[in-house]
Amino acid sequence: MVTGRISFIGAGPGAADLITVRGAKRIAEADIVVWAASLVTPECVQEHARPDAELVDSSRLTHEHAVEIYRRAERDKLNVARVHSGDPSLWGAVQEQYDAAVRMNVEVEIVPGVPAFSAAAAAIGRELTVPEVAQSLVLTRLEGGKTPMPDGEKVREFAKHGTTMALFLSAARTGQLVEELRAGGYPDDTPVLVAYKVTWPDELLVRSTLGELEADCKKHKLWRHTLFIIGKGLTAGGTRSHLYHAGHFHTYRKADKEARRALRAERSVRRVEKPREQPEESDPAKLKESEEAKLRESDAAWWAVRDWQESARGAARFGANRSIPIPHVDESQSQLFAEEPAEPEPVAPKQEPAASSTTTAQATTTTGTTGKATTGTTRKSTGAKSSSTKRKAPAKPSTAKSKQPAKRKPAAKPDEQSE
Repeated sequence: MVTGRISFIGAGPGAADLITVRGAKRIAEADIVVWAASLVTPECVQEHARPDAELVDSSRLTHEHAVEIYRRAERDKLNVARVHSGDPSLWGAVQEQYDAAVRMNVEVEIVPGVPAFSAAAAAIGRELTVPEVAQSLVLTRLEGGKTPMPDGEKVREFAKHGTTMALFLSAARTGQLVEELRAGGYPDDTPVLVAYKVTWPDELLVRSTLGELEADCKKHKLWRHTLFIIGKGLTAGGTRSHLYHAGHFHTYRKADKEARRALRAERSVRRVEKPREQPEESDPAKLKESEEAKLRESDAAWWAVRDWQESARGAARFGANRSIPIPHVDESQSQLFAEEPAEPEPVAPKQEPAASSTTTAQATTTTGTTGKATTGTTRKSTGAKSSSTKRKAPAKPSTAKSKQPAKRKPAAKPDEQSE
């Protein structure tokens, strides 16, 4: 059954050639194009829309008027392209329109677009996530505008993280914004990028600081179409990313041995040079107690891992002769799940003491052969010996239920490509 289609399209930050190929195709197929003339450049529509398409300026529409256009598309089986600036997922008021459209008998889709903060970073040639400087990006706006902010989403609270922030819809109250950022902990020399109508023909990019931000905005009379990006990542160099370092390995590339050694040495030097945060407590007794508590916690965690390994290995030995499928183990994890030879089940109801001792000695020898040379080897051998002795006891009548072996956990996959 042929139906109409409603496409919510992100036109990008402004330039006509920054719209996605899919977005341009949907505009070219549309019978009606609804676009925000004050936020999207005319060229973006003129270059892609059909000559006979109906063009509607959304700046004069209410939500109810837009829904009526969508109902007409449902009735007449038309294609509608609703063109938003930037990416529809950010302050696009698209959700209420989308929810209304999906209740109609039409196809509905959202086509993502290039967000303005991404275009601003590209315009000045900066990566916003600089290694060891900033690895997070906060997207927010100043509270107190037409749309109320939820509890806990205050600029000063986000600023406490000290990472990179992109602030939308805040240029009309720059003085208030500066005070909020200061209250959150940003010093006055923190670099700020002021991006006005980025990628438009009249684009303006101003490099400022938090202390000079209010004066720069007043100087250039900026109060609309302005985005602020603030953070040390705008100027700091950081360290080299490990992603393409010759000493870094991942699923698709092996590390160079010499480069790997150099990378490890560099990390060790940085750890030593990095100043450690001093604890608030200066009482030697309390410091000693804190250190002992940390040791106890690390000890407990270490033994928990050891106990889990012993249980996994014991289950493997106990069920080796049973028809239980063994899961595939990745080569990188094979040392943690090493198979060990199984001990034969007793046939006779009674065992001579000499035979029992021999079997116990064999179990100890096997454990010593296959086990890794670690500090827990002695404990491991003792555990195997104890379990072997218990199994050599006279067998009970066949009606007794045999204990089911514990299930082995699947091996963890190796780390995928990452920094």
